[in-house]
Amino acid sequence: MKERTKLAFLIVIFLGAYYIPWDHPLIRQSGLEAFMMLREYAREHVLTCLIPAFFIAGAISVFVSQASVLKYFGAQASKFLSYSVASVSGTILAVCSCTVLPLFAGIYTRGAGIGPATAFLYSGPAINVLAITLTAKILGWKLGLARAIGAVLFAVVTGLLMAWIFRKDDAARTQGQIYVPDEDATERTLVQDGLYMLTMVLILVFAAFAKPAPGSSGIWPAIFAAKWYITLALLGVLGLMIKAWFTREECKTWVESTWGFMKQIMPLLFGGVIVAGFLLGRPGHQALIPEAWVQSLLGGNSLGANLFAAVAGALMYFATLTEVPIIQGLLGSGMGQGPALALLLAGPALSLPNMIVIGSVMGVKKTAVFCTIIVVMSTLAGMIYGTIAG
Repeated sequence: MKERTKLAFLIVIFLGAYYIPWDHPLIRQSGLEAFMMLREYAREHVLTCLIPAFFIAGAISVFVSQASVLKYFGAQASKFLSYSVASVSGTILAVCSCTVLPLFAGIYTRGAGIGPATAFLYSGPAINVLAITLTAKILGWKLGLARAIGAVLFAVVTGLLMAWIFRKDDAARTQGQIYVPDEDATERTLVQDGLYMLTMVLILVFAAFAKPAPGSSGIWPAIFAAKWYITLALLGVLGLMIKAWFTREECKTWVESTWGFMKQIMPLLFGGVIVAGFLLGRPGHQALIPEAWVQSLLGGNSLGANLFAAVAGALMYFATLTEVPIIQGLLGSGMGQGPALALLLAGPALSLPNMIVIGSVMGVKKTAVFCTIIVVMSTLAGMIYGTIAG
């Protein structure tokens, strides 16, 4: 961090401490909501979502060769293959917009093209099978189907647009560099590395498995009831793999890489959660921006209503599956079908905390373009769906 940036942060903190009327009841409540949201995030997501995701990102950075990443996600890779894999990754990784960040940082810093990397960044939290199923059950099958189709299309279109807009930057990242597979760097086979990565992904999936809605039937409640037994069994398998297949030096490098991602992402993430909590609060709790204002601006199917829904969804933080009951409440208060879809498409994939972190990984300009694409497409999709459903 540059010295001028540090000075600017100190000045902002000083001015806030000096001028913000902290004794005002609304400001006090907003401050409380900021730290309540941080506590909620720490309790529900850090151990079960973020920590596994950081270890996966560290493993990608250390054990996955740049040649392998470039083969499937590089700027010169087959577009059909790279975007197909990236756009449906959310069906495997049931993660929120913040948990996907370490995974995105891992593949992007390893040489993935901006297109496939951002397609993965969007699809990770947006194409969640359980969330889409819950949407269809609680909010109606039409809205659930529209969300599923829109999310897959958004991932591909967003990636293609980002690749086209920043094609020169992508070319500059790989120009003059030769990537050779690290075939002689390890005695492990490709199958062993694949099983190792798969085991960590399954640990993330089961540890973060959300509680199904009350009254749910079928396989989801059974999986939730057994999630910790499955997670512990997978951790045991992972431990045996590490002991049998990895050297002490490899493990040390893996931990160091994981710690590097944590140092980069965690402070920004927690800071963003505090800001989002201060401005918007948790669902059902008053903060600086009243919920009544949000609800009054989301009725009908106008351009303004859909745009506001997309922007609000992009700024708010949604834990996985929480967007469904929130939108259920907003629909009951008069929210239109179009803005509901716009919020569903923009909300889970973006949040103020994850925007801050994305900016530190791929730069402010690319982050601004990425977020703008998501907001614009969510607005248009909302208007189209609102017209059809209305």
